[in-house]
Amino acid sequence: MSTLAARPGSREATAADDSELTVARTRHPWRWVTGGIALLLVAQFAHGLVTNPGWDWSTFAQYITASSVLAALKVTLELTFWGTLLGFFIGIWLAIGRLSKNPVLQVISWTYIWAFRSIPLIVQLLFWFNLAYLYKTVSLGIPFGPEFLHADTNNVLSGFTAAVIGLALHQAAYSAEIIRAGIISVDQGQWEAAKSLGLPWRRQFFQVIVPQAMRGILPNAANEVISLFKGTSIVSTMAIAELFYQVQVIFGRNGRVVPLLMVATVWYIVLTTLLNIAQYYIERHFAKGSVR
Repeated sequence: MSTLAARPGSREATAADDSELTVARTRHPWRWVTGGIALLLVAQFAHGLVTNPGWDWSTFAQYITASSVLAALKVTLELTFWGTLLGFFIGIWLAIGRLSKNPVLQVISWTYIWAFRSIPLIVQLLFWFNLAYLYKTVSLGIPFGPEFLHADTNNVLSGFTAAVIGLALHQAAYSAEIIRAGIISVDQGQWEAAKSLGLPWRRQFFQVIVPQAMRGILPNAANEVISLFKGTSIVSTMAIAELFYQVQVIFGRNGRVVPLLMVATVWYIVLTTLLNIAQYYIERHFAKGSVR
């Protein structure tokens, strides 16, 4: 049986010719040069960390697990926990108010978010810290009516409580917008599909809308939590013994500024890393069923 040869210039002949070509590997010498320079700079920085006596690693090792530093770290974590918990709790209701069809709730929620995002956090904290200057006493009772409980403001509002209130109310304004953005990012067809199944409103929202909204909420919410954790250092202006304030107190006594700042830096890095790991697993949980 004879074999038909491909005609010169035909598609089959062109494909056969292409298969015999040698593919030359593309060279990228500048990539290696750039990578080498970057590694050299990193090595130089690491060498400076090890050999420069100014870092004073012995002092760092002495204070990294000191009882006073760990107690201050506990205060920082408590401020972060309560600021996040209360901030997102209030933020949920503010987001619901902004999405509500009630114009009164819309205006109140919008005004709150506008005001607390406009005022610097340090101003808010100092305001709550000095609330007793405006209100000598606080009371609980019927509005414009009789009072049931009555107490001195300084006895009720400690520095820690004022810091938690300031952080939570500030956080609520940003949390509300994050939650609102996540909810409105869910396609309208998902709402219509949930309604067409005849599901009660509660099941529509919590079983259909919320899991999808969480995919958009979580990354920004995690960023806010991390920012709040690092932002707790601002309460040092209120003489609250959180991590940064305690580090300042120590290097104010012994003059070892750099190693004590490294103590705070390392603890911030470690705990921020743990928050990032938690974020990863929570996002992976809510990403079930997503193609991304």
